[in-house]
Amino acid sequence: MNINYDFGDLEAFLAVKETGSFHAAAEQLNLSQSAITRRVAKLEQALDTRLFERTTRAVKPTLAAKRLQARAEAILEDARETTRAMRDDSVAFAHQRSAVVAIALVPTLLSRLVIPALGQFHATGRRARLRLLDGSANGVAEAVSQGDADFGLCSLPALEPNTDFEPLFEDRIMVALPKAHPLVGRASVTIAELAGTPLILPARGTGNRVLIDESLARAGIPLVWTIETSRSSTALELVGQGTGAALLPEAILRGPLASGVEITSLEGLDIARPVGLLTRLGQSLSPTAEALKDCIRSAV
Repeated sequence: MNINYDFGDLEAFLAVKETGSFHAAAEQLNLSQSAITRRVAKLEQALDTRLFERTTRAVKPTLAAKRLQARAEAILEDARETTRAMRDDSVAFAHQRSAVVAIALVPTLLSRLVIPALGQFHATGRRARLRLLDGSANGVAEAVSQGDADFGLCSLPALEPNTDFEPLFEDRIMVALPKAHPLVGRASVTIAELAGTPLILPARGTGNRVLIDESLARAGIPLVWTIETSRSSTALELVGQGTGAALLPEAILRGPLASGVEITSLEGLDIARPVGLLTRLGQSLSPTAEALKDCIRSAV
């Protein structure tokens, strides 16, 4: 069954029913009288029933109109409730929407770049609301490419053809060790020296794992891992509890989440991920978003 009427038709019907006049209904809804007449006629045609008896003196609702009233009111109230539930009222006005900046980022860059940048941004007296879309490097690229984010912070730049990558710095992969590990205090360790320690790696398919696998393959070094995890924060918790050693980006290892581990370099291997700003080609950013990008550049 096709539904050939809409909310506007129901609103016009209820206004005529309430006021008893097509003219008064038009004034109530700020429409022309002819528009009200068309909407009611459309509703009558869709329902295949007459809703009002029109005379020169009055507009009288039919029995069908009286039966329809409660249902029409319920339909419109459900629609309003759905709108209220789905809409973010805090950004309902255009001048406020322009102050919302959506940033897609890999979580390891939050403490390294975003938090310091916010400090600089607020110090200038500016204010903005952030929508942080944290996920994998691939997820960040997709969010920027599809317009869900104003810009992104990630590595592995060549993931989407319609994006532009602006390099900011090289983020080295380092070793996180439990505080009681016998290798703690060394300036660097080799993969071979970690052979007796359960090794925690990023999950296959993640940007960090791709870098690690490619680097070890070039060096001809076999890699035996014990645990894979898709989140660096999970790997840090495992290391902090003494479960094993993890290969993780320096950006997160210099942040507060790594307070329970010790850090050392990976000897003989220079594994680094390029970290940068990702923007959709041809996209025009708001002044607020551009200012925030400048603060991120300054935070490097």
